[in-house]
Amino acid sequence: MASVIGEILPLALGIAISPVPIIAAILMLLSPKARTTSVGFLLGWVLGVVIAVIAFTLLSSLLPESDDDASKPIAGVIKIVLGLLLLLLALKQWRSRPTGDGEPPLPKWMSAIDSMTPVRGLLLGFALSALNPKNLLMSVGAGVTIGGATLGAGDTTVAIIIFTVIAACTVAVPVIGYLVASSRMAGPLEKLRAWLVHNNSTVMAVLLLVMGVVMVGKGISSF
Repeated sequence: MASVIGEILPLALGIAISPVPIIAAILMLLSPKARTTSVGFLLGWVLGVVIAVIAFTLLSSLLPESDDDASKPIAGVIKIVLGLLLLLLALKQWRSRPTGDGEPPLPKWMSAIDSMTPVRGLLLGFALSALNPKNLLMSVGAGVTIGGATLGAGDTTVAIIIFTVIAACTVAVPVIGYLVASSRMAGPLEKLRAWLVHNNSTVMAVLLLVMGVVMVGKGISSF
């Protein structure tokens, strides 16, 4: 159980340290419908993480590798492929990083956040967590790790909960903080948004590089 938690923690952090959904959450908190839209976004984000990791856990548990003491070449190959894909994404992010002090353009859908409804916020949160390629790779890695560890139902549930809590924390903290003390959060949130916008590509490139190397290493050790 402890080894599984150790393997999925970096993957959960990989989802958590995603500037785009954090920026989206902050923009919602600075919008006229801050409370309802941001809560919907948070629920969608959590739901997307949960569904993705459960789905890949169930699928990976069907792999014909049940002996904990034996090598697991299928899981190893999957992890190596995932790691290489993460490295390719890291290279893409690094090449797209902004130069100078100019603010890079944001996705066009962010301009519609001020008029977004709670339902659309929920759908957006779900899409960013469950359908984003980078997050999908992280969820696949976590699912392969959890499902291939032959844990009991209780331990599997605990591992999924821990993964979800960590993956969702960076969206949950500003939303909950705003709900508790909205008058004090506007200034810090705007400063955080500006920093994340400018450093989005660099942060993601470094994160994906580290995650890719770790994933390839885990895959090699599975043989």
